Amino acid sequence: QKGAFDVTVQAISGLMSVTGEEDGPPVKSGVPVGDFVTALYGAYSILASLANIEKTQKGNHIDCSMLGSLLGISALQVSEYYGTGKSPKRLGSAHPRNAPYQGFYAKDKPFVIAAGNDKLWSSVCRVVGFPDLVNDERFTTQLSRAKNQGELAGILQPIFSKRICDEWLEEFDFHGVPCAPINSYEEILHDPHVTDMGLINELELPNGQTIKDFGFPIKMTNYEFEITRNPPKLGEHNDEVMADWLHSKSNIS
Repeated sequence: QKGAFDVTVQAISGLMSVTGEEDGPPVKSGVPVGDFVTALYGAYSILASLANIEKTQKGNHIDCSMLGSLLGISALQVSEYYGTGKSPKRLGSAHPRNAPYQGFYAKDKPFVIAAGNDKLWSSVCRVVGFPDLVNDERFTTQLSRAKNQGELAGILQPIFSKRICDEWLEEFDFHGVPCAPINSYEEILHDPHVTDMGLINELELPNGQTIKDFGFPIKMTNYEFEITRNPPKLGEHNDEVMADWLHSKSNIS
């Protein structure tokens, strides 16, 4: 029996071994992915169990571990190990089987492109002004590009550093190459797209102060997820909760 925190389970699960730059140390994910994904697997399991109870009239004990959950979302890395016999490596923002499929620095800020097939790679070559690069034997196939992606990034990065991010994204969008800026949270939370999606809620704290927070990310046609009450003040629901447990308010001392 050992205590588990997100970072310790990220470490033991192998997740940290593939997170970070290739020549740098292992690092944890920037968000507590182990905590969150385990809760999601738990929610799925509860729903499945409730559906099963309706059919069989039998309940279930659910064992939902952080370790199992992190291995569950590491399906690509697990299959790579079983397929090759070798542990996957850290690649920074790059991809083990696609290139260019990673982050680059423009003149003002970083961005990513995802050229996951030969057609998209050809479009990248046109955007950067080197259409003949598509015939370079190091980069003619998806496999060869992945194998030589260090050399490929070394060619592309100096080109990308000559123009600002928005100009590159406009070019890639025009040619159908998946791309995106690497945003800070300040940037994305002020993005009109997030506002239009209705993802930001206003909440009133017990002291009367109004703050913004992120709402529920899923939209459904016949049901709306609403926040029905504001965050409680300390001890606000003590009587309500304890009365439910003790079956009588008179038992609350």
